[in-house]
Amino acid sequence: MKNRAILLLVILMTISIRSFGQSTSEVVLPSFQDTYSDYVKKLESGETNIDYQDFRYSFLKSEQYNLAQAASKKFDSLKREMYVQMNAANHSEIIQITKELLSIDYTDMMAHKILRQTYKIIGDTANAAKYKTIQFGLMNSILQKGDGKSCETAWPVIKVEEEYFILEMVGAKLKEQTLVQDGGICDKMDFKVDGKNKTFYFEVSKIFEGYKKMGLD
Repeated sequence: MKNRAILLLVILMTISIRSFGQSTSEVVLPSFQDTYSDYVKKLESGETNIDYQDFRYSFLKSEQYNLAQAASKKFDSLKREMYVQMNAANHSEIIQITKELLSIDYTDMMAHKILRQTYKIIGDTANAAKYKTIQFGLMNSILQKGDGKSCETAWPVIKVEEEYFILEMVGAKLKEQTLVQDGGICDKMDFKVDGKNKTFYFEVSKIFEGYKKMGLD
């Protein structure tokens, strides 16, 4: 009986440890010895005063970029599930999913946004502040490099997702997207916001660098 009691106690402890590990999921830090990996480690540790444009550009050159492209279907599936859990207000699930997303691509602004909003809802002000700083650091590293009013002064992006995130942040409804070459290679985004027609330009040469890296040029 004594041995059975000890065995039962060990099983219960194991279940508790596994359950705890699942509810406290963390971003899986990349193990590569490259600039992107170093940046992710700094940001996760709370060292948020970095060069965010260099961080974004380092993602394109990293080994993690290759893994992220290979995991694109999983990434898209996680994002769909994230919105399902948001509608259900399952905060622990949202945190777990967004950290899975960031484990694949730590430059994803939407994941940072949802994560910091969720931490704010549950009262974790420290993490809410950290991920807000990272989200706006990433976004400002695009918006502060031009005014977006012409191809020559376009905002430099590394992924199409960055363009759509910025449009979503201003409440834009996209009307037409056109690739133009006028002082650079740009996406011309015609959209409507607050009933007014507007246009933003995004410099997309880095996107094509990514395509070339993956053999898609």
